[in-house]
Amino acid sequence: MTGTVVKSTGSWYVVRETGTGQLHRCRLRGKFKIKGLKVSNPLAVGDEVAFTVEEQTEGAGVIHHIEPRRNYIIRRSVHKTEHAHIVAANLDQAMLVVTLVSPATSFGFIDRFLVTAEAYRIPVTLLFNKTDLYDEDLADYQEQILDMYQRIGYPGMRCSAHTGEGVAEIDAQLNGKTTLLSGHSGVGKSTLINALVPDLDLKTAEISEFSDKGVHTTTFAEMLEVRPGTFLIDTPGIKELGLVDMKAGELAHYFPEMRALLNQCRYHNCQHLHEPGCAVREAVDKGRIALPRYDSYVSMQQADDNRK
Repeated sequence: MTGTVVKSTGSWYVVRETGTGQLHRCRLRGKFKIKGLKVSNPLAVGDEVAFTVEEQTEGAGVIHHIEPRRNYIIRRSVHKTEHAHIVAANLDQAMLVVTLVSPATSFGFIDRFLVTAEAYRIPVTLLFNKTDLYDEDLADYQEQILDMYQRIGYPGMRCSAHTGEGVAEIDAQLNGKTTLLSGHSGVGKSTLINALVPDLDLKTAEISEFSDKGVHTTTFAEMLEVRPGTFLIDTPGIKELGLVDMKAGELAHYFPEMRALLNQCRYHNCQHLHEPGCAVREAVDKGRIALPRYDSYVSMQQADDNRK
């Protein structure tokens, strides 16, 4: 049997069976846990798997094969510094919820998320939430940030889960896709999801019935069915986003505005920091590359901690 992982509780996984939509509470066959993978979670929400149902336990099964992933969002594990953590897999797009107040999302966090998504060719839309809290100056500042990202290919939307602004537009963009919704704790993801999926309690009750049966659970992510063929992956708030396996020499390839200039630098191995004849630094000086974006690049190159 085949299916998609829709929830992870650490030791148990909830799998939605292909075709029928039936949910199965499954364990991962032990051999997958000793493959030496440098990840804290061998399976992630969104993974497509093959599994066998155990007859002696109704609805339960064993996962014995994981299909190759099309893509994924990955970050450095908070608990195991030598490991990474796969946030979600097999995505059509991601939406990053950003707030300018209560709390303020840093450029460093936004840009690390965008770089990670670029590395796996996952389209990202920025959702500027809590617009109901903006005064005139903050609204103007938000428009400047929105323009900065739109000019380099990242669409953005203003939204407010409380007033309903932008909710219909976001819902339309979800249609027919599997979407990861991510962001810091406190940016309003849960309120936004409740606005997008009004019968959320009904949709999660069936999954919880499988995953919360006498098991200590740590939910890494959960896939919600908005409507047939449309899925939204909710994640716990990300405190920080450490880059994984990102070599210094390739980092500029994941900044679209820098990628366009890479063959114009004097030196083919230019790191775009202090080298003479650097087309990227010249573009920054002339305002063609936004300074906050370049500052994020330098921070990532030098492994400074602007992840939060």
